[in-house]
Amino acid sequence: FSRIALLFSLSLIMRLTKPFFTVLENEISGRDLILIVGGLFLIFKSVSEIHHKIEEVSSGEQDAMQGLAKISFNAVIIQIMLIDVVFSLDSVITAVGMVKELWVMVAAVVAAVLVMLVLAGPIAGFVNRHPSVKILALSFLIMIGTALLAEGLDVHFPKAYIYFAMAFSIAVEAINIRTGLRKS
Repeated sequence: FSRIALLFSLSLIMRLTKPFFTVLENEISGRDLILIVGGLFLIFKSVSEIHHKIEEVSSGEQDAMQGLAKISFNAVIIQIMLIDVVFSLDSVITAVGMVKELWVMVAAVVAAVLVMLVLAGPIAGFVNRHPSVKILALSFLIMIGTALLAEGLDVHFPKAYIYFAMAFSIAVEAINIRTGLRKS
């Protein structure tokens, strides 16, 4: 419900097309601000996650286990709540950036939540067995964040390019996974 409420509030803000101010001869409206901030947020969060994943691999599991032992129960609960808000925000920003119709965004968010509830365990197992899938998904968020940023700065390109790049990347990753399974 929080994701749908966030989606409705963002969709209302996206209708704010009257310019608030001008930067370098580019008029910035409320919609543009949401797209720019949302795009920067997706890029930052995704790059941070990729960096964390790389550092986690290079620093070793023992350091990670020592760090986990120091975290209190309340800190874990707060982190879970913040992560849920962050993932809600990025999925909603992604929905707003990818389609124009509100009903499509609501359907996508509801479907995503249902898929997460039903398939969370198997998907987590799959991603743990194939960590490159997580990097690929984070790369998709960087691409979508870049598209949102560009759109907020009035640089438009067809969304079909993004969809094609995603489909092509998924096909290549599927081939890599299938090839890896044959070797083992």
